[in-house]
This record gives sequence, structure tokens and C-alpha cells, in this order.
Amino acid sequence: MSRRHIMIDACLGGVVTLIVAVAIAANVGGSRGPDVGAYLFAVGLGLLMLVRRSHPSLALVATAVGLSGYYIADYPPIGLAVPVAAALYSAAEQGRTLPAISVGSVLLAASCFFRLRDGEQLNYLLGYELPWSVAVMAGAVALGDGVRSRQIRNAQQRRREQDLLEATRQEAARRIADERLQVARDLHDVLAHTTTVISLQADVAREALDDHDPAAAQAALAVIRTASGQATQELRATVALLRRPAEHTPRTPTGSLAHLDRLAAATGLPVTVRVHGEPVPLPTVVDVTAYRIVQEALTNAVRHAEATRVDVDVHHLPGRLDITVRDDGRGNTGGRGGGHGLTGMRERAELVGGTLTATSGDGFEVRARLPLREVP
Repeated sequence: MSRRHIMIDACLGGVVTLIVAVAIAANVGGSRGPDVGAYLFAVGLGLLMLVRRSHPSLALVATAVGLSGYYIADYPPIGLAVPVAAALYSAAEQGRTLPAISVGSVLLAASCFFRLRDGEQLNYLLGYELPWSVAVMAGAVALGDGVRSRQIRNAQQRRREQDLLEATRQEAARRIADERLQVARDLHDVLAHTTTVISLQADVAREALDDHDPAAAQAALAVIRTASGQATQELRATVALLRRPAEHTPRTPTGSLAHLDRLAAATGLPVTVRVHGEPVPLPTVVDVTAYRIVQEALTNAVRHAEATRVDVDVHHLPGRLDITVRDDGRGNTGGRGGGHGLTGMRERAELVGGTLTATSGDGFEVRARLPLREVP
């Protein structure tokens, strides 16, 4: 309990003690006049206000028992409303509305019985005293129950706000994780493709120099220059993305089917690119997914298949885009087992609602089917 609550309850207890003491001193009835015992009842009723928050049921029952004992001792009447109102309020505030109503009703009934027995006028009791006491006690219960309802609503609102904040944090963390995964995939595709091409063409250039074939060496170096230049461009775009503040608009992925010819030229193998059907504007995510799938398939062809040529077919069909990458190598298994190539391609296709299959036979073939719908 806070110090503020203790001060409030102490003040309330003092008020209750003072009002009851004044009523006792008025000595408006009762066969026994006010004495020290009567005033001790006033002090006790006031002290009960100090435990009304932590033990509302105890305060309510003790108040009822104390008032009963006071009237049984035939001290001057002090009424019911003021002594019991704070206890009724506290009980209702703590969710004990029914016990509060029950105790209040029993006290009112007992009070009416004893006062009528002692000769109280019925008109005065039912016309003034009883309605006043009922109104004050009912108001105390209603006020306590209203405060409790407001506290429950406030607590629920705070929980909703906390849940919303937690959901927002989780969503932000998920978006960051997705972004990091996307960057990791892009870096894997770019670096794997480029390093594979450069490694292969460096061997070609070395063998050409050993064979005194400068033209072949120059051709291999030209492929290396093209591949490294393309990789540098994409890496710069990725670095710019990582440096961009989080509040900026979502990034535009690098790579597009419009760059397939440049990608094929940087591969170092004879690559034939054929486009079938009428090209249509593609959703950005589908466009970059298709590009990355072709890039990874070409990387696998260079790295694993020992292929001498690759055919890339792009089919623009109603509602979808089909891609086939076929090489004449030895049926590579790039990306299976512990690799990430085929796994990454398949994940990319599934993220846009598509499928990807890979078959090995006379060469290696990758088929992707991507729906032409914008994916969040």
C-alpha cells in the first residue's frame, strides 16, 4: 500500500471517529449515557478504515459486529450510514458486492427492529431515517462497484496496449529477420555466382597463357571483368540498403529478368536465353525471384556440372511465369545435402506462392513456376 493510500485511509478514519463521537456526545437516546466505552467504539470504527483496502471483508464484518455490540450495550444511537459506508465501499471495490449488500441489509433490518422495540416512531423511522440510511449505504456500494469496474477497464486497456506493443515489437523483429534473410540470400547468390565464374575463368586464363593463347586469356579476363563489375554493383546496392535508416520506404530488390543477357554474359559459358510469349510487367518480388533462380542455376551449372552450355527459357503465360534452366553437364547435385543452392531457390519460389523442381539426367534441369500476383 502506498503512503498516499495510508494518508487517505487515516484521514477517513479520523472523519469516521469524529462523526461517531459527535453523534455519541449528542446523546439523543438510549438508556445508557456516553462514557469512555462508547468513545472507544468510535475510535475502533475509525481504526478499521486503516485495513479496509488490505482486508475489506474483515473491515466489513468487524464494523458490523462493532455496531451490533454498540447497540446491544444500549449506548446513544449513532445511525448506520456513516460508520458502515466506508467498509461497504471497500468491500464492493474489492469485488465483494454481494457480501456488502447482505451485511448492509442485515444491519438495517436489525437496526429497525431494535429501534421500533425501543419505541421509535414508525413514521420517522420509515419516512426519514431508513431511506436516508439506505441511500447512503447503497451509494457507497454502487460507488465502490463503479470504481472496481473502472479499474478493471483500465487494467484491460493497459493489457491491450501492452499486447499491442509486444505484437508490434514481434512484428518489427520478424520484419528485421526477414530482411536479414533476404539480404543473406542476395549476398549468397551474388557472391556464389561471381566467385564461381571468376575462379573458373581464372583457370581458363592461366591455361591459355600456358598454351600461349592470348586471345583466350583476354576473353576469360573480359568475363572476369564483367562478372566482378556486376557483383560490385549489386554489393553496393546491398550496402546502401544496410546503411539506410529503418523509417525509409521498403527496399527495391536488385536483379531483374531484364538483366538476363548481362547475367549470361558474365557466366563464362555459352548461355542461350529464350523468351516465349508476350512479356508483361511483373510484380517486383516475382521479377527478382525469377532472376535469382536463374542466377543460382547458372552458378550450379558452372560450379558442379562441368557443363559446356546452358539454355534458359522464360515462358510468359496467363497468370504465371515459367522458367527452365537446362545444362548439358553431368547431372550436378549442387545445393543438395549441405549446400544452400537448391534449398535457397526452392524457398524463394515458395515465398511467392510458386514451386520449383530439379531433375538430374542428361544434364541438370531446374523448373520454376511463379504466379503473377503481388505477394506482401
